Amino acid sequence: MSFDRMIERIAELQNPTVAGLDPKLSYIPEGIRQEAYSRYGRTLEGAAEALLLFNKGLIDALCDIVPAVKPQCAYYEMYGWQGVKALHETIAYAREKGMFVITDGKRNDIGSTMEAYAAAHLGSTGIEGEAVAAFDADALTVNGYLGTDGIQPLMKACAEGDKGIFVLVKTSNPSSGELQNQMLEGGQTVYRKMGQMCEEWGKELPGNYGYSGVGAVVGATYPAELEELRAALPHTFFLVPGFGAQGGAADDVAPGFDKNGLGAIINSSRGIMCAWQKEKCAGSEYAAAARREAERMRGQLMERIGKITL
Repeated sequence: MSFDRMIERIAELQNPTVAGLDPKLSYIPEGIRQEAYSRYGRTLEGAAEALLLFNKGLIDALCDIVPAVKPQCAYYEMYGWQGVKALHETIAYAREKGMFVITDGKRNDIGSTMEAYAAAHLGSTGIEGEAVAAFDADALTVNGYLGTDGIQPLMKACAEGDKGIFVLVKTSNPSSGELQNQMLEGGQTVYRKMGQMCEEWGKELPGNYGYSGVGAVVGATYPAELEELRAALPHTFFLVPGFGAQGGAADDVAPGFDKNGLGAIINSSRGIMCAWQKEKCAGSEYAAAARREAERMRGQLMERIGKITL
């Protein structure tokens, strides 16, 4: 099962983190931007090339210490098909380097449309009898608030292609409670109900380490809810955004882990990508600065949760 590979890599590296690859041109050193523009001009092609060069440098610097990357589709789609091509090449390069890839697309639809999303991001597309992988990530973030109709089309692709999904449950944004904290009949919150649905969906994708192939997105900015959901969802692996730039710290995310140091993977995007700007070092040092930040983040988490064991 897909998440088994992620869990094994987390344990091997003793690092429960994922680096978010959400690049903006303002995050990219001028030297890389100018190199890209010299080839393609100040065009969508030039911008996409800058993103790809930046990402490859980060992946090279992180692949032996960070188990996973999480590119967010929107940061590539804003540059048109050229940016989407850079997303495809980023995914392929990260996987080539042994990293687990979570595409952050938050896809949400039903029926044949969701089947198309599943084929695009997790499975393969049929072309005159031939099956061809499009993006071929290891996992995809999805919005489950259409209910089972929006999740079931993904399950076949996950089972056949050894893939996984992370369903939005309790998100890190300030207004998430406007809907997710509302009470249902019986005194249960909407996010708790969504978490329980993840447990049920996950029964179709059992794993070797107690966690299914249906994970949950639970924000670091809500540690009490994270602790509640960890206790309530013993078979659901958490993707935890909100660490670093959004204010989440090691103490906030610690409740998401089980007694073996498993159960969660913590995301940092700007904290890692923009470490060179925070350190005020030369742009040529951006990848080394990202590595230093990733090592610092790992140290903080491991000091808090202890050794990870399978």
